Amino acid sequence: MTVIIPLAPGFEETEAITVTDLLLRAGIDTKTVSLGKREVTGAHGITVIADMAFNEIDFEISSIVLPGGMPGTKNLADSQEIIDLIGVLNSQNALVAAICAAPSVLSKAGILNGKRFTCYPGYEKQITEGIHEKTPVVRDSNIITSMGPGTAIPFALSIIAYLTDETRASEAGNKFIYSK
Repeated sequence: MTVIIPLAPGFEETEAITVTDLLLRAGIDTKTVSLGKREVTGAHGITVIADMAFNEIDFEISSIVLPGGMPGTKNLADSQEIIDLIGVLNSQNALVAAICAAPSVLSKAGILNGKRFTCYPGYEKQITEGIHEKTPVVRDSNIITSMGPGTAIPFALSIIAYLTDETRASEAGNKFIYSK
């Protein structure tokens, strides 16, 4: 079972790389996946090479983590494959996580009805069916959301705790020298 982190042109680099790094450090099989060509440039001009393109996936996806950023979030929302995958994973009660502006993609996929969420300030106006909370990280059932680049570490640690346990999340945070 593998966690995927889709990288669309204009993704927020801090959110994508920090989460990928921490999940890998915690021993969680994690792959970055591009929506097109494997070389993807983020919102701040940093170019990375994804592990694979979305159409190259040949394994079972256990979870999805969406980084925000602009226009990365819009590009994710415009991908029917991503919208469909979010719906399938949510219907299986698998982890679906999003940070910054990306909870708006979860809204487009129709999975935030009655769910608590957080997002980058202002994006809550685009999400009418959920219950917005102004906290760094919100977990509601199988959905984890977070506010932005500065909350990427607690977001990643919450994902680690969900996928493994609190002990492994705490160990990952301690090794990263993260303090609350």
